[in-house]
Amino acid sequence: MMKTARAKPPRRAAPKKPSNTGQKDPVGVYCRVRPLSPTDQECCIEVINETTVQLHPPDGCRVNRNGEYKETQYSFKQVFGTQVTQKDLFNSVAKLLVEDLIHGKNGLLFTYGVTGSGKTYTMTGSPGQGGLLPRCLHMIFNSITDFQAKRYVFKTDDKNGIEVQNEVDALLERQKRDNQPQVVTRTPLSRQKPETEFADMINIEDGCKVEEIDEDSVYSVFVSYIEIYNNYIYDLLEEVPIDPIKPKWNTPGKNAEFIPPQSKILREDHNHNMYVAGCTEVEVKTTEEAFDVFWRGQKRRRIANTQLNRESSRSHSVFMIKLAQAPLDADGDHVLQEKEQVTVSQLSLVDLAGSERTNRTKAEGSRLREAGNINQSLMTLRTCIEALRENQMCGTNKMVPYRDSKLTHLFKNYFDGEGKVRMIVCVNPKADDHEESLQVMRFAEMTQEVEVARPVDKPIFGLTPGRRYRNQAFKDELTRRLEERGGPVIGGKPEEQAVIEMLIQSFPAIPSCELLDANDDQTLPRLIEALEKRRRIRQMMAEEFNKSITSFRSMLQDFNGVVAAKENMAQGKMTERERTIVSQRSEIERLEKKVKTLEYKIDILEKTTTIYEDEKRTLQQDLEVQNQKLQRQLSDKRRIEARLQGMVTENAMKWEKECERRVAAKQLEMQNKLWVKDEKLKQLKAIVTETKGDAPERPSREKDREPKGDVFRTRGGGQSVQFTDVETLRQQSPPGTYRKRRSSESNRPPQVENTDSEWTDVETRCSVAMEMRAGSNLGPGYQHHAIPKRRKP
Repeated sequence: MMKTARAKPPRRAAPKKPSNTGQKDPVGVYCRVRPLSPTDQECCIEVINETTVQLHPPDGCRVNRNGEYKETQYSFKQVFGTQVTQKDLFNSVAKLLVEDLIHGKNGLLFTYGVTGSGKTYTMTGSPGQGGLLPRCLHMIFNSITDFQAKRYVFKTDDKNGIEVQNEVDALLERQKRDNQPQVVTRTPLSRQKPETEFADMINIEDGCKVEEIDEDSVYSVFVSYIEIYNNYIYDLLEEVPIDPIKPKWNTPGKNAEFIPPQSKILREDHNHNMYVAGCTEVEVKTTEEAFDVFWRGQKRRRIANTQLNRESSRSHSVFMIKLAQAPLDADGDHVLQEKEQVTVSQLSLVDLAGSERTNRTKAEGSRLREAGNINQSLMTLRTCIEALRENQMCGTNKMVPYRDSKLTHLFKNYFDGEGKVRMIVCVNPKADDHEESLQVMRFAEMTQEVEVARPVDKPIFGLTPGRRYRNQAFKDELTRRLEERGGPVIGGKPEEQAVIEMLIQSFPAIPSCELLDANDDQTLPRLIEALEKRRRIRQMMAEEFNKSITSFRSMLQDFNGVVAAKENMAQGKMTERERTIVSQRSEIERLEKKVKTLEYKIDILEKTTTIYEDEKRTLQQDLEVQNQKLQRQLSDKRRIEARLQGMVTENAMKWEKECERRVAAKQLEMQNKLWVKDEKLKQLKAIVTETKGDAPERPSREKDREPKGDVFRTRGGGQSVQFTDVETLRQQSPPGTYRKRRSSESNRPPQVENTDSEWTDVETRCSVAMEMRAGSNLGPGYQHHAIPKRRKP
């Protein structure tokens, strides 16, 4: 018997960011109805109100069982009609996600719908009508422009993390990147600007801005762009140098079917978050620069011409915006170098490929294979949503098949409680898309019932707020005072010496001290007077400067005292937190030991359970076999009993009939014997009692003619007679007497023969009576009438 494989115990999760497991928010699902094309006359979708749409079956569509058209209504968080603008859509859907991004929370926004329903337009936009993506970039940079870190201060690692470099290392890396020669790539897109028709997509009027922002932190934005094509992940920003050995047709300009060099794989970081290993992450500082990076990747995305859409997306595109932020130190001048103080948040904007029917798109070959993979990934997304909904509503623990598709595997953390999830369902109201739109509406309505854990705010670092502005105010005040003293500080010298030299240069000029003759009594007094004046000015300015230095030193001492007190308080809090951490670590170690012990016990119990289950399964099988044998034996026994009962009944009937027949035959035989005995006794009595002169009584001819035999009952209900004895009697007369009687038989009357002589002899009559056989009713006179006996049949 094959044993079932024991399930591997789940791995203990590493400490992650705290989450509000008690507070959950449903997935926000919005619906957007695109305008009807001029060529499509019939409409099947109607906007009822701000939250409800209604689907009408088009003409010729299948009706329900009652023969009537069935109209269905679906509710969403908000419904956007055909007249809604891109700005209104952004303010209702994506604005809150950008605010959460700047506050250190993750977000996922994806568009879903059939081919040609307006998903790419909603995400990207058109000239003059920028979509959600450029508006998100504009709002981010409009909020953090004054608080951005210098380039390369934040540096990405290969494990989905962000490191902080000091200013010297960042400066060296900037110089290194500036002096590095440009790599010759397959495409010159990195040196091009966006096309003119898309240049005004980033010039968004009425730009939004996050009001509540941490001004004591510095920020940096990293963007990456990938696509999921045929369940493979490709980096759309990867630049590959030209290889002279390989053919030149494998370039975007020469071949529309451009294939990136290598697919990427998904990995899991130390916090169990999924990321694309080796994906290019570009640090951007402006909206234009970020959108330029997006447009370079957009040029490499897979699109094709189908029967339903001239530029149909053949892959799922994911544009990821990663925001890194770290607090300033206590002086508000430099970024803290601790990696634990860096907060990384991410906003993923997903443009899903449209679900489609191959019989409508007339796809063949590679297009058919692409459509199959697209529909398969969307079906996996639907399956994951159904499993999550069932687990939350029914309390089950069903496994969610995230790994069945790269799309769901990449974003499993969002559904497990790592950020908000928003979905925009795009629908085309034309009648030809009614069946597809119906399926999309059902999936969207089911998605609204899934709840995602609400993320919490980032922890407070315990530093005094307003550090940036105090540092800036100190610098401004120092600059102002130095300007009052004659200008900025001379670089490379101490402040005191530089100020003194600057003041000396502002003294009155020394007059000429050359003596023309010995009687010159004016040059020396003028020189002495000038020197005395310079001495008094210097002394006065030195005293004022010393006073300023003293006041400034006192102010610095006060500030240092405040800082020391803050540091002591922070140190006390850090010590207390370290103690808490130590206690928590000891508690964690104790719990880990307990978990190991419990896992060991669970392992033993699972093995024991497996053994018992095997024995139980074996005993159940044996019991089933024995039950089957017993059932067969019982059925055979019942069948034999039925047969025996029938045979017994039949034999009983036979024996009953046979007994009745034999009894009747025996009764008849006994009656015949009794009758014979009675006859013999009668004859014997008659012989003994009658006189010699009396003639014997002649037996009745009627009785002589009665047949003697046994009577039996037949099966038909009648009777049959079996003769027991047949006798033949003959009588011969003398020849003369016979002739005489025949000759005179007709002329003379009959004469009674004289037989008295024969019956008068007693001995003769007794001998005749005694010689008669049993069962015969014929008397001695029978032989005188010459009646022969009947033969047996």
